[in-house]
Amino acid sequence: DDGTYAITAVQHVPEKESIVDNGASFDPQPGTIHGTVPPAIQHLTTEILAEEGQYQVLARWDTPRVVKGVSFSLRLNVAAEDGSDRLVSSAGTPDTQYRFRGLTPGRYTLSVRAVNSQGQQGDLASTQFSISAPAAPSFIELTPGYFQITATPRQAVYDPTVQYEFWFSDAQITDIYQVENAARYLGTALYWIAASVNIRPGRDYYFYIRAVNQVGKSAFVEATGQASNDAAGYLDFFKGQITESHLG
Repeated sequence: DDGTYAITAVQHVPEKESIVDNGASFDPQPGTIHGTVPPAIQHLTTEILAEEGQYQVLARWDTPRVVKGVSFSLRLNVAAEDGSDRLVSSAGTPDTQYRFRGLTPGRYTLSVRAVNSQGQQGDLASTQFSISAPAAPSFIELTPGYFQITATPRQAVYDPTVQYEFWFSDAQITDIYQVENAARYLGTALYWIAASVNIRPGRDYYFYIRAVNQVGKSAFVEATGQASNDAAGYLDFFKGQITESHLG
């Protein structure tokens, strides 16, 4: 023993607590001027919100790993009448969401990429969306029941933002523009069961259905249906309610 000591030290990693507590993944700070490659953009989504005649779009995304000092560059383009794209807005944010305000109807493309503290850019991620009234239902399935008819509309292209207005009439409405005056409004939903003892087998009933979203409404689509004509089923339906006096 000559009175000297060997000391071994490791670099303190301040993010370690977050790694342990939250399961977060951190890239260490780079030791060169080239920096860390910015992470990819994943799960880029948009949500359209109405705002007094104009519209907001809330964009959200995430990354496969957290990199210190990274921000995000966004570009929003709208399709022009000549088919070209016109820049509507560009922005930067350190967050994984951003809200665009004051938008008008149109077809948009949103592009997002990560940028590190040295200005290096990551891969570009893009998504398209439309601010417009929905297309009319492409198909309406009518399912007969006992004293009821179930109407289930379908879109040609699925759109999770779309619901449907259901209107009902005992008689056909020849002028589609008179539906709101002549038919009975049932409600707004993804499907509707029109049920009443007055809905009887052997005669036609008329649904008038249109798609609706935050932006507007489609044209009405007519669908004609009947209640079930299963006589045995109706007898089971009324089992215990029919007496000899009913049969004469």
